[in-house]
Amino acid sequence: MSISKTEREQGKVFAPKFDANGLLTAVIVNAANREVLMVAFMDAEALDKTLETGLAHFHSRSRGKLWLKGETSGNVLRVEEIMVDCDQDTLVVSCSPAGPTCHTGATRCFYRKLEDGVLQPVNT
Repeated sequence: MSISKTEREQGKVFAPKFDANGLLTAVIVNAANREVLMVAFMDAEALDKTLETGLAHFHSRSRGKLWLKGETSGNVLRVEEIMVDCDQDTLVVSCSPAGPTCHTGATRCFYRKLEDGVLQPVNT
């Protein structure tokens, strides 16, 4: 879909701007407290499935295929809201998690901070 810069940045038409690999960046936040849970990528298929089901789907770059978050663990992410940035190439997806978000079992993937060149744990 061809869309003007003005329409993309100020209009009402949703016209996702996928990168050269066909991906959008998706920042996933907890709908209850706005903590960043994870960052992932969506292709057109993942975005369509997310909008269709209300559950967060992503494009797994390592597996090269569609991935429903929680498909094996049951820790799905129920989508509450999707915010779109000004040039429509990044989404902030507010979700209600059904359990830990990180594959390590942590509440969120961002469970360490960098302090003086050393990773330190943060409360999760």
